[in-house]
Amino acid sequence: MGKTLDPQAKVLMDIVARAAAPAFHTLDVAKAREETRKLHAYFSAEAPAVGSVREMAIPHQGATIPARFYRPLGSPARSTLPLLVFFHGGGWTVGDLDSYDPLCRTLANEAQCGVLSVDYRLAPEHPFPAAVDDAYAATAWASEHARELGVDAARIAVGGDSAGGNLAAVTTILARDRGAPALVFQLLVYPATDQGSERPSWQQFGRGYLLELESIRYFQKKYLRHARDYHDWRASPLLRSDLAGLPPALVITAGFDPLLDDCVAYSQRLRAAGVEVEYRCFDGMVHGFLTLGKMFAAAGEASKLAARALTKAFQR
Repeated sequence: MGKTLDPQAKVLMDIVARAAAPAFHTLDVAKAREETRKLHAYFSAEAPAVGSVREMAIPHQGATIPARFYRPLGSPARSTLPLLVFFHGGGWTVGDLDSYDPLCRTLANEAQCGVLSVDYRLAPEHPFPAAVDDAYAATAWASEHARELGVDAARIAVGGDSAGGNLAAVTTILARDRGAPALVFQLLVYPATDQGSERPSWQQFGRGYLLELESIRYFQKKYLRHARDYHDWRASPLLRSDLAGLPPALVITAGFDPLLDDCVAYSQRLRAAGVEVEYRCFDGMVHGFLTLGKMFAAAGEASKLAARALTKAFQR
């Protein structure tokens, strides 16, 4: 029996169709970024109150990486918290701190942790591997400045969705290879794991389910400068030969997502390498559902699942 698209997803598809909203691949980068902000402004859940929010500038390579640090509601000002370093989605080309603000606030409150949301450099102005460099640098900085942030350097997780999930996965591998920072968990929400994928879900769900195959190719071309970049494991972590010794993972997928099969394959590779993996597919959902909480009840369910997994990892 085939899968059934969730009625709420069907409503969103109908709204998009009636609005004749342009696909990302038909827009220039500035317009694509504007449309992304509009999408999140219309369909994100309400942003809950948190204990505090602080804008930050993380030094890196003679410049700074903008970031936003959240402490959860009810957290004493001087308490030491576990930390989630979070990377937003958007094909390494669109997306920003404001679009992911409601989700980061929710995760901070539900997991009772600090959340450092990282505004890594975007393509095409800063192509691969700039985003990777920023993601790792921000994570390492957070560990090194844990006392300043009021977090526990021994309880740091990384996470993200889509392109951000890719960066989280890659950061865990870099941290393992370089011996620091010590990470306890990776939250991977429909992560991009194989840029050259030809798995069936790309064709099966690559048209008519919010994320179009042409849009994926558009983002790839903005981010990846050369053909060889598609096969670099820092762009396609599924191609990394050794995945042993990585922290436990929660992999969240959507049943009508072009990236579905790649996420499944990465989960299987992690398990085969001895990594503890919790896998959950929201069968009726489309790519991007987690940040569209005004439309999808499943977004709240997924954020609670993520918070439970983070809490468990932080308590080990």
